Amino acid sequence: MDGTPQEITTLVGREVYSNNGVFVGEIEDVQLDLDAESVTSLAVGELNNELFADTVSPGQGVLIPYRWVRAVGDIVLVNNTVERLREADDAEEAVA
Repeated sequence: MDGTPQEITTLVGREVYSNNGVFVGEIEDVQLDLDAESVTSLAVGELNNELFADTVSPGQGVLIPYRWVRAVGDIVLVNNTVERLREADDAEEAVA
């Protein structure tokens, strides 16, 4: 991106891929921190069933922390999502 501010709504509908080029899903919504005026997470649906079959029920989505985003263009590139989501689930269980 060229640094020009864009509407957050332009993210909705973009496809999300891992750094390895694997389709993750499609952005359905964004989660914001209004105080910091920043995006905190991407709500991703239309998930790749092969990646999420063991962790997410059909028809559900996932929240991907925006800090995992590596690039935003015609598509959105994120860190290797599957390992990251498993690490986050393990951390949440340890806290609970």
